[in-house]
Amino acid sequence: MLQQNVKQPLVSVVIPTYNRPEYLKQAIASAVKQNYQNIEIIVSDNCSPENPQQIIESFGDSRIKFWRHPENVGMLANQMHTFKMASGKYLASLHDDDLWHEDFLAKLVPILEANQDLILAFCDQYIIDNDGNINEIGTEENTRGFKRDILVSGIHQSFINIGLIDKSIATAASCVIRNGLIDWDSIPPEVGGMWDLYLTYLCCISGYSAYYYPERLTYYRAHAQTDTMLSGSRNANAKIRKAQSEIFCYKTFIEDSRLQEFHTYFQAKWLEAHTTLGIGLLRNQQITAARSYLWQAFKKQKLNLRTLVALILSFTPQPLANQLLGVSK
Repeated sequence: MLQQNVKQPLVSVVIPTYNRPEYLKQAIASAVKQNYQNIEIIVSDNCSPENPQQIIESFGDSRIKFWRHPENVGMLANQMHTFKMASGKYLASLHDDDLWHEDFLAKLVPILEANQDLILAFCDQYIIDNDGNINEIGTEENTRGFKRDILVSGIHQSFINIGLIDKSIATAASCVIRNGLIDWDSIPPEVGGMWDLYLTYLCCISGYSAYYYPERLTYYRAHAQTDTMLSGSRNANAKIRKAQSEIFCYKTFIEDSRLQEFHTYFQAKWLEAHTTLGIGLLRNQQITAARSYLWQAFKKQKLNLRTLVALILSFTPQPLANQLLGVSK
């Protein structure tokens, strides 16, 4: 093992967590069982109601480092904390509800070692349910949706298109990054839950290349606790958070002259996020604020039915608007 670790550079596996003890145990197990063994596993708990320290100790693995915040610092701050704790030559983020194939690191790290011009290597992923069962249809839709089914294997010297347009690179779940090239303090708090998109942006403008390994080596869990699966007011709040983050990110991309070629796309996504934010605010009955975002989107878009309908609803008597929006009292 010692001889193997001399040849294998240290990889930091970072696992930010909050209130998912059973999933966390599975996530850590998938990191511990990696065939690539020279790793440190950094678990940062965001002040969960139930302290997961016993879960950490149950592994009896000295490679696991545990940190528990004395108070909830928010999702982004907890994530950035894990990155800043990483001491490895490479790092990989593992969600506390996701899993890795045992060869995830063994197949991606050597690619980075062989080419110093790479900032990251990434792969495809499975979609799994609450119980860890693979959703075959969802997996195929995910691969096609992010165009990994047509993405050429190997090195991509310029990867703005696949990173920020097709969003093929899952930096938060299916990616190994060369540590030391990203200044974690340069990721502003306004990116919120879209930190992975912003991280992809920083990688895209770094001057380094990316590598695509066309095999499914990670398991993304779609379940009731994810924002996209929430309902009612919690769904509205999720929409608001996501849209606010998107507005900030796409405004940044629009203003970056290095991305001028994709200005039209980013402008459209920026306006789409305004509409999403407006709808979220309508669901939360924040009518005046919603109307402001919807009106801005309406003025700057070609006729968009989604925006138009939402704007009309902002002038509709509230009981009827609530009924049309599916908002319960």
